Amino acid sequence: YVMLLTLSPYTPRFRDRVSPPGVMIRPYLNGFTIAFNVSQPNTWQPYVDSMHHFLAAYDDKVQEEKNIECVPGHYFIQGGTDSEEKKACQFKRSLLQNCSGIEDPTFGYSKGQPCILLKMNRIIGYRPGAGVPVSVDCKVQKGNESHLRSVDFYPGNGTFDLMYYPYYGKFTHVNYTSPLVAMHFTDVQKNYLVPIQCCLNGKGIINDLNSDRFLGRIIFTLSIGK
Repeated sequence: YVMLLTLSPYTPRFRDRVSPPGVMIRPYLNGFTIAFNVSQPNTWQPYVDSMHHFLAAYDDKVQEEKNIECVPGHYFIQGGTDSEEKKACQFKRSLLQNCSGIEDPTFGYSKGQPCILLKMNRIIGYRPGAGVPVSVDCKVQKGNESHLRSVDFYPGNGTFDLMYYPYYGKFTHVNYTSPLVAMHFTDVQKNYLVPIQCCLNGKGIINDLNSDRFLGRIIFTLSIGK
C-alpha cells in the first residue's frame, strides 16, 4: 500500500522503454471481416451507423468548442505539473474528406467503395516517428494482389500529424480525440474474400511481429458483393 502511494495517477513511472503502438479499425462489429452486398442496404447500414456514432466526437463544431487549433508538423509538448489539465488539438471529421460521412453519408458502402478508419492506441508520452509523421499503407495480405487496385488515404497522404502527440493521459488530457487515418477502398475485387493488411510506417514502428497482429499493423477481410 505504501508503494502504491508513490505512484502517480497521471504518468507511468517508467517511460524509457515505451512499446510501439498497436492499431485498431472502425467500423468494428463482428470481428475483422467487413462483408456486405451493395444492392442490399440492410447488409451495409450497420457499418454506416457505427461510423457515424464513432465520428460524432469528431464533428467540426464539437472540436471547435472543446479543442484548439495547433501548428502542424510539430509535437505539441505542454509544460506544467502532471496534474494540470492539458489542451488538445482539433481533429475535425471534415479532414477525412470523402470518408467524413458529410458529403456521402454512407461512407462509400452504398457504392461498394467502403471507408475504414485506422487509429493508433494511446500511449502516454509517446512521440511516434521520432520527428517524422507516421504513415499508413495497405496491400493484399495473402493472395492475388490485383484484387486491391486502389486505396485513397485521408487526411493528406495518410499520415498521423505530430501535433497530436504526446498524449498526457485521460485524467489531464480530457478532451483528447485520437487522430485518424481514413482508408477509402475505391477499387476492390467484388465477390471475393480479400484479406488486407494495413501497416504503420515510421521510425521506431514495429509492424512485422508474427505473434501480434495488432502491433503496428492490422489484418482484416473485405467481402463486397454486388
